[in-house]
Amino acid sequence: MKINNQLIQQLLEQAALSPRLRQNFDMRTSEQDVSQRMLNAIVPGSKIPIPRHPISNENVFLICGRLDEVIYDSDGKEIDRISLDSSQCNFGYVMPAGTWHTVEVFEPSVIYEEKNGQYKQDGTETLEEYKAKLSK
Repeated sequence: MKINNQLIQQLLEQAALSPRLRQNFDMRTSEQDVSQRMLNAIVPGSKIPIPRHPISNENVFLICGRLDEVIYDSDGKEIDRISLDSSQCNFGYVMPAGTWHTVEVFEPSVIYEEKNGQYKQDGTETLEEYKAKLSK
């Protein structure tokens, strides 16, 4: 599997055409691999819900572009921003397990994301889901 400019440009083009304004590329090499490893191409305007991953850190490495990792408290109040900008050599962040976060994208960007646990079975929830559970 080659990660080169051709793949990155293809993912960014697909992201721009997607209703979600992002495109994932699965980096796992078998179905037995229950981690989450992917390239995520995201263009400005993409609205990503605020999730947290309770059992795993999320490793984020910027391949190209510029975005902020935005950190929230459990009330949805922004408490921190981590700027990732390939032109400034700010390439990544390790998001601690259980941290509410999302990204704000300033230019077409591709990140590599890695988390432990199988998607949908790893306890991940959005802030909206969490608040709905509290209000019941």
